[in-house]
Amino acid sequence: MNLDSLLISGDAALLGVLRPALENVSVDVEVCAEAKPGRDLLVKRKYDAVIIDCDDLPDGVDLLRGIRQTQSNARSVAFAVVNGKTTTQEAFQSGANFVLQKPLTPLHATRCLNAALNFMVREQRRYCRHPVEIPLRIALADKQELSATTTNVSEGGMAIRLVGKLLQGAQAQLRFTLPGANISLELKGKVAWADGTGHAGIRFVEVPQSSQYQLEKWLTDCLRGELPERLHGNQTPR
Repeated sequence: MNLDSLLISGDAALLGVLRPALENVSVDVEVCAEAKPGRDLLVKRKYDAVIIDCDDLPDGVDLLRGIRQTQSNARSVAFAVVNGKTTTQEAFQSGANFVLQKPLTPLHATRCLNAALNFMVREQRRYCRHPVEIPLRIALADKQELSATTTNVSEGGMAIRLVGKLLQGAQAQLRFTLPGANISLELKGKVAWADGTGHAGIRFVEVPQSSQYQLEKWLTDCLRGELPERLHGNQTPR
């Protein structure tokens, strides 16, 4: 799964450098030449990275500041492109994670994007819900145990289906094995919602560091296509 980026700039030379550099690190780019439609896109869509031409685009710096106020892209990786008017320090203070200087060379663009890639992958992994069916054992505080199957898994939780009922707010011990990696995890969660028809969402609340690492690595491999895009668990959690 490629990463998604938005470039807000009317500078054809900048696009000519950034597009191949982004393609080389598997980042798709959508281009918007003006600030207002760019602002509308930031409100409507989620991007892993946003690149804003701060000095040569009217209201570019204001647009950069506004990213952190949007619900969809408050945590997206932000690149400020400056051309002598905005200082690097001002760009960082306005919310940029990385700063690109004009005239931008392919070498500088490549180095900056490579440095930012892990941050973009981390952001995608944070919000992405990976569709996957994994057998799951749920141990409740009253010592009741239930069997369930995940329907999707993210870094912060999972959606499940089960025979039986879970109460919203209930604490649970979860045991499952990551398919394709054959790694068993045990962690604590809290029922975030339950619809009464056998579907529920669980938020992870206590994850051992080793389990967190394994889960993040597994999700990253799934996003990069190193594991099948949709996996069906066929192992029973122990």
